[in-house]
Amino acid sequence: MKLYTIPLSRSIKQILLMVVDAIMIVTAVAFSFALLGKDFFGQDQGFYFYLSLATTVSILVFIRIGLYRALILYMGLQSGFLILQGVTTASCLLAAAYFFAKTPDSSDLSILPIFWMIGLLLIGGTRFIAKILLQSLIQNFRPKEPVIIYGAGSSGMQLLVALQNGDQYLPVAFVDDSHNMIGNTVHGIRVYSPNSLYELVEGFLVRQIFLAIPSATHVERKEILNRLEHLPVHVKTVPDLFDMVSGKMGVDDIKDIDIEDLLGRDTVPPNSELLGACITGQSVMVTGAGGSIGSELCRQIVAISPSRLILLDSFEFGLYKLEAELLEALENIEGGSCIEIVSLLGSVGNRLQMENAIRHFKVDTIYHVAAYKQVPMVEKNVVEGVQNNIFGTLISAQAAEKFKVKNFVLISTDKAVRPTNFMGATKRFAEQVLQALAERGSATKFSMVRFGNVLGSSGSVVPLFRRQIGRGGPVTVTHPEVTRYFMTVQEAAQLVIQSGSMATGGDVFVLDMHEPIKIIDLAKKMIHLMGCEVKDENSYRGDIAIEYTGLRPGEKLYEELLIGESVTGTEHPKIMRAKEETLSWDELEVLLGKLEFACKQIDLKEISKLLMEAVVGFEPKDEVSDPQWEGPEEQSLSTHDQSPKITPLFRG
Repeated sequence: MKLYTIPLSRSIKQILLMVVDAIMIVTAVAFSFALLGKDFFGQDQGFYFYLSLATTVSILVFIRIGLYRALILYMGLQSGFLILQGVTTASCLLAAAYFFAKTPDSSDLSILPIFWMIGLLLIGGTRFIAKILLQSLIQNFRPKEPVIIYGAGSSGMQLLVALQNGDQYLPVAFVDDSHNMIGNTVHGIRVYSPNSLYELVEGFLVRQIFLAIPSATHVERKEILNRLEHLPVHVKTVPDLFDMVSGKMGVDDIKDIDIEDLLGRDTVPPNSELLGACITGQSVMVTGAGGSIGSELCRQIVAISPSRLILLDSFEFGLYKLEAELLEALENIEGGSCIEIVSLLGSVGNRLQMENAIRHFKVDTIYHVAAYKQVPMVEKNVVEGVQNNIFGTLISAQAAEKFKVKNFVLISTDKAVRPTNFMGATKRFAEQVLQALAERGSATKFSMVRFGNVLGSSGSVVPLFRRQIGRGGPVTVTHPEVTRYFMTVQEAAQLVIQSGSMATGGDVFVLDMHEPIKIIDLAKKMIHLMGCEVKDENSYRGDIAIEYTGLRPGEKLYEELLIGESVTGTEHPKIMRAKEETLSWDELEVLLGKLEFACKQIDLKEISKLLMEAVVGFEPKDEVSDPQWEGPEEQSLSTHDQSPKITPLFRG
């Protein structure tokens, strides 16, 4: 049986405390007499009667002020004020007892301040001693895990208090980069230099370090993480101080480090004029709104006060969740009640729906996010990839042009540059559709924004690695040399909005993604910072193995952002404008007609041939296949000798 869980009811514990307090009051009076050289036991009967009456009334006062509702284990400053109030009242009652008793020494009331001090010591002191003993017992039976807090500022101190009041972690040291803090003691915890980290980890058997530096930039956090990477500890980050104080987050919300901290990428503050140029007071449509990039675009758009936001997606549940989230967000946005949210369940390949939606809601700006983006999935579903990524973009763009939409922004990808997969080829083809429409002359400003991998998006490698490490590995990497560009979804959405505002027609905007990251290095960093060691030929005692699975169909070792060398800056330091060669509308129109016919015939070889003809650098690595169309049906369809026809669908 645990000593701190004696099975007594709350009422019995309160009665025991009352008895103890009564004994403490009488004991305090006896000590007061002794200190003044008086005989406590030689008083007349009347004195003891009034003393008993004063003690009883004092206990009733203690009950009234709520002293017995305070749990000893969690006593704090407020409980101290209650004890002070109760003992002061008891002193006044003792004075009254002196007066009514009319003892020979009743005129000598110097005993009262002595009683007040001794009463505080006995009634208050015993409670706080009991609290310390209980906490010690709990710690012995349920030991806390020793942790180091990195950052001795206001967030670190707030975290320290939260940890000390909890029953899971025991802060043993602060670490801080500030020379002014090193050597000081904060709330009983000493502040050390980062150079002492190894000795602290080994000396206190620490297995977790909490970063409490919310004001640090991503570059500064990356430097700190590089310092911690080789320690055998799990590094976590704590909530913002505001969130912890406001009660939104607590110790249980301490989380693994953000991947952007590993990248060390700081964002540039947005240009408010560029943010609002295509959105504020206008009717805006986002296709593919239910996806990770589309939904983040919508979150940022509603904060810029459009008159209307139209969400279009074929994913019903994603659309439902996003609509509910945005409607809730509008309640906290000034003027949010004036923003109309419209949710449309449908496909960008539905020409009638696209035209009706654009016309009916008088759309000013379209952010075209809808696309199939997973390389292996499009490799196995080529026809659908072409229909959605190319023809979906074409139909949306022509509908926008027909009803004089001011701005049309396509969300593209670095995989569109010299693609080795069908996803990249279809996205480059879609880019060329917009470029050709713009060159032909259009009232709509067509532009496209090209960037790399988005952290936190569906299919991102980071949550996959985190899950694999959490279950003990192995961590799977396709190839030891594979590299990728990374950007947070929040920054990508912000830059997309600003890019569209700078469009003049046919622009290819390329976002500054910084240096590409080797995926194997990212995997090793995550393993180390989650407190594990890599298991390889050099370390058989490691925790997590890394397995190479081989490049997936259509996957490249390195991604690129530019097709040519002609690139210029813009008024935003992280957005570039590329000048790239493209096919004319007349050339594309013929290819589109042939491509439509090939899709209807499920002629996969012809589709591949046409994409190679239209997209510079497209070299599919494997024989094209589409499982849903393989078999006799495919053969019978593809052997029909029919001439391709250009349907009215593609005429300008």
